[in-house]
Amino acid sequence: MSLPPPPQYVKDGESDQEKGEGGVLGHTLDKQTTIHEGEAKFNRLGWKRLTICLIVEAIALGSLSVPSAFATVGMVGGVLLTVGLGLVAIYTSYVVGQVKMRYPHVAHYSDAVQLIWGRFGYELTGAMFALFLILLVGSHALTGTIAFINIVQNTSMCALIWGIISAIILFILALPPTFADFAILGYIDFVSIVVAIIVTIVGTGVQASKAEGGLSAVPWSAWPPPDTTFYQAFLSTTNIIFAYSFAVCQFSFMSEMHTPKDYVKSIWALGLIEIFIYTVTGALVYAFVGVDVKSPALLSAGTTLSRIAFGVALPVIFISGSINGTVVGRYILDRSFKTSQIRFINTKAGWIIWLVLIAVITLIAWVIAEAIPFFNALLGLISSLFISGFTFYFPALFWFQLVKEGKWYVGWMNITLSILNAVVFVFGIAILICGTYASVEDILHQFSAGTVRGAFTCESSAYT
Repeated sequence: MSLPPPPQYVKDGESDQEKGEGGVLGHTLDKQTTIHEGEAKFNRLGWKRLTICLIVEAIALGSLSVPSAFATVGMVGGVLLTVGLGLVAIYTSYVVGQVKMRYPHVAHYSDAVQLIWGRFGYELTGAMFALFLILLVGSHALTGTIAFINIVQNTSMCALIWGIISAIILFILALPPTFADFAILGYIDFVSIVVAIIVTIVGTGVQASKAEGGLSAVPWSAWPPPDTTFYQAFLSTTNIIFAYSFAVCQFSFMSEMHTPKDYVKSIWALGLIEIFIYTVTGALVYAFVGVDVKSPALLSAGTTLSRIAFGVALPVIFISGSINGTVVGRYILDRSFKTSQIRFINTKAGWIIWLVLIAVITLIAWVIAEAIPFFNALLGLISSLFISGFTFYFPALFWFQLVKEGKWYVGWMNITLSILNAVVFVFGIAILICGTYASVEDILHQFSAGTVRGAFTCESSAYT
């Protein structure tokens, strides 16, 4: 019987004598057993759980900001954008999956960009990937603070307390290291957001029917209001665009699939679910509330129902936020310990490093979110800079440089897909430029209007 190959994972400075009575062979077998157990642990994700992970990452409380986007671009524009952008997102995610299938070693988004842009692309995209996900964790910490303040309605309590509680919850929920385990939380997350949306739709619908004039008196329009500026319209459009940003973590999730080719089922399931939820939520709440709909829309459901909706939405706020911490943690761990069993988190050292890593990520996210007084506007700016690439122009470049077979002008399929991907690329660049402009304008408008809160403020009113 042939002996197994030498282990690739060896502790620095460990001599043969320190490897126990089994010697080199015993140590090798122990190491390989640990490695095989780790690989099995991180290859249990099926397409159904992948769908749940994508839902957790993509569908959060931000879905209730879609009605305010409808109020800015009008009912017709809102429906067209929601359906159209959803279909484009499904396609670009399909391309991302094709790259993963052709290059199985690609574990995270930066690995894929390295294939087309080399080391520079790897470092740049890695920084974008980590920064964006950390800021998302911070955004959910702030959202949790807002939710607790609205639920409790105790303005005498320092808002920072709720922020610290939110950060602790995000830390705890981000601890499951595998996405197969995290998917279990995803079922709770999905039920949470669906119930919160139903409560909001029913609540606003009942309010509208009981108001003077009934539903016919609600001031909604098929077209944008006449005084809508370009930056306002595009800022609202970006709310819908960013609601379809599930391609950001797709490489990370697919790396744990036991049958990667099944990813197609997941992106179609997620895409159609998102299109349905966003379109129905945006259209109905806008039709029930009108141009004065708030963001998130559950704030328009009345005081009592708003408190109930926020309570129901707590799981989605924290579960959807924590998965971003888990993804960036996996990225840092995989990059830092490529040749070490530590990355499998099935040893004492692995667990200690994982706990410290998630704690540091959560702490940094919370500090940034509390320290920057215009954090949400900053997140919009970062999203414009990054999501435009993750969801649009990078997948288009992937198709041209990694997926396309033969010349672009040979065969009707290549010609059609070349035109489609060229349009997607141009659209991504337009989002990068126009979204950045709109976000900067929004930041300037907040400062001029005096609506910017203070850093690390205790004032609860600053969060509502």
